Amino acid sequence: MKYVVILGDGMADYRQPSLQGKTPLMLAKKPYIDALAKVSEVGLFRTVPCGMKPGSDVANLSVLGYNPQECYTGRSPLEAASIGIELKDTDVTVRANLVTVTDEENYQDKTMVDYSAGEISTKEAKELIEYLAKHINDDVYKLYAGISYRHCLLIENGQVASDLTPPHDITGKPVQGHLPTSKEGKELLAIMERSYELLKNHPINLKRIKEGKRPANSLWFWGAGTKPKLEKFAQRFGLKGGIISAVDLLKGIGKLTDMQVIEVEGATGNYDTNFIGKANACLDALGNGLDFVYVHMEAPDECGHHGDAKNKIYSIEQIDSQVVKTVVEGLKARGEEFAVLIAPDHPTPISTMTHCSDPVPYLLYKSNKEYPSTVSAYDEENAQKTGIFEEVGHNLMYKLIK
Repeated sequence: MKYVVILGDGMADYRQPSLQGKTPLMLAKKPYIDALAKVSEVGLFRTVPCGMKPGSDVANLSVLGYNPQECYTGRSPLEAASIGIELKDTDVTVRANLVTVTDEENYQDKTMVDYSAGEISTKEAKELIEYLAKHINDDVYKLYAGISYRHCLLIENGQVASDLTPPHDITGKPVQGHLPTSKEGKELLAIMERSYELLKNHPINLKRIKEGKRPANSLWFWGAGTKPKLEKFAQRFGLKGGIISAVDLLKGIGKLTDMQVIEVEGATGNYDTNFIGKANACLDALGNGLDFVYVHMEAPDECGHHGDAKNKIYSIEQIDSQVVKTVVEGLKARGEEFAVLIAPDHPTPISTMTHCSDPVPYLLYKSNKEYPSTVSAYDEENAQKTGIFEEVGHNLMYKLIK
């Protein structure tokens, strides 16, 4: 038996007046997923436990079968694992975004223009982070380059600052009221302020402005945490697992759970990603000894954060035609039994452009079982109509593999 999770990050949404009163899932042409819905279990499940913030870290841990209330220690440490940072128990890591802010003289008067600095390239970002590191790194603070706008700050023998705001929560808003005020946070704010002075006239940013692109003119810190302790996936579920993703967060979870992290050429973490390449990599991995593969697509989430309904719909359609169809048809052609879970980790509504903790729709298909489904399509409202609801999100993994 083979097992696959196809995860459309942030895929769920709210009905939008601009979309004929529908959600992107309802409006997207996804004939293959909808056909599966007719012979699958469709319902809702809660991926973000009550009282926890609706981050992709918490939600993806839930979908993978881990209880975030027991194992979650912060987002940044998961990403640090992907970068290859070895953490001591006394270390703290912080997610460091390269962002675009406005040019007011006082930092507190600035506005968050773009949490991703125009999806800055990894090559440009690496040069900027290395430049900042020369001015910022010392015996306590060390900057590490990641992918695109996503980077990491290590604080040796640090304390977790709990008042850090994700930049994607305040896109288009003044930073005033969202700046850290705790002792630890103020120290990070001082680095953010210094980074602006160092970056505003950097040649890379002057070139980006000339080309009509957004400059990466500041660091923004969030997602602080300490060294996590995650049980190995094989030990927890008795399966050899792999994970396919373009983002450090998921790669880090894969490394920490001793899953095979599978790289795919052209995987970008946005709607221009190599969808078919991810699907083919999943089939290859299942054919070469793995029992389980988690295929993660960041694209719908990124589009949600940008309020980009058109490309969120496009991303869902690509997941349907390029990923779900390829994986399911490929496994059917091999004549082996398999199970597939299709779900988002959390909603990222285009109207709010940030995460929320609402339950999300799931579709559970098993090749050796036909469910008495009462729906003809997979979306938020059809999932609700079935009356099937899993309150404890991490239990859905056990339903997939049993």
